[in-house]
Amino acid sequence: METILDWIFILGGLIGLFLGGEALVRGAVGIARRLAIPPLLIGLTVVGFGTSTPELLVSVDAALRGVPDIAIGNIIGSNIGNILLIVGLSALVWPIRVMGGTLRRDTAVMMAAALALLPLFWMGQVGTLPGAALIAGLIGYLVWAYMQPGPDTGEVDTSPMLPLWQAALWVAVGLAALMLGARFLVDGAVNVARGYGISEAFIGLTIVAIGTSLPELATSLIAAIRRQSEIAIGNIVGSNIFNVLGILGVTAVIAPIPVAPRFASFDLPVMIAASALLTALLLLRPVIGRVAGVGLMLAYAAYVWSAQG
Repeated sequence: METILDWIFILGGLIGLFLGGEALVRGAVGIARRLAIPPLLIGLTVVGFGTSTPELLVSVDAALRGVPDIAIGNIIGSNIGNILLIVGLSALVWPIRVMGGTLRRDTAVMMAAALALLPLFWMGQVGTLPGAALIAGLIGYLVWAYMQPGPDTGEVDTSPMLPLWQAALWVAVGLAALMLGARFLVDGAVNVARGYGISEAFIGLTIVAIGTSLPELATSLIAAIRRQSEIAIGNIVGSNIFNVLGILGVTAVIAPIPVAPRFASFDLPVMIAASALLTALLLLRPVIGRVAGVGLMLAYAAYVWSAQG
């Protein structure tokens, strides 16, 4: 009975994270538009932070409750899943065509953020000072991106604007759902892992990571269906930057995180390799087609199989 209840907690947590993330992004974008905040800043901060809020809440909650493997696994697993699974699925829905120069700066930041974790992980802990440095890196990236926005895509948001009170209500409901979802997901995942003898790291890298990436999955798939390739890819690249610099940074400042050796020796190198692969695909090829999409998904399946050990 306890196992069934734990799985219900996991399912309920995943639903709460998905619905909460959607509500938070909708409300935050509505407030930003009402306050005439530039669309670029909305995309980089409001939507970027909004879709990454599940990762933040789950990682902080896990770190505070003494399960650091879930906190770290959630971040690393989300980044791997974003690239191999979500980009792969998006390319299957519709081949992704992106101008290489458009994302050159952002993919470079994504790679730099991933590589910056190597010395931190090998030291065995991400403490308060390194966490603050990661947050400073995120702030620097946002300022840089705002000062140099790059070419205008010409896209105009013609959807009706929400009244300010309604947008604020969406934000409040979204945050509440995210907090409850994070708590249920961590509770259920920890209990299932311990009950079945599965490592907390593996649970964090897979179930929890994909669960917290549901907003990114929904955003990229919808963008792919609408044939908006830059949104589909930009969402993934931006989310991966936020996960490392923002989520890990904030979590480490709140509660320093010990890093298990497996993350430094296996999972982080996989994340770096996946980031390098996506960078190469974006900068060297005119299109990420369905064959590449299948390849990415097979690579993700191979990673999950290997990560069990």
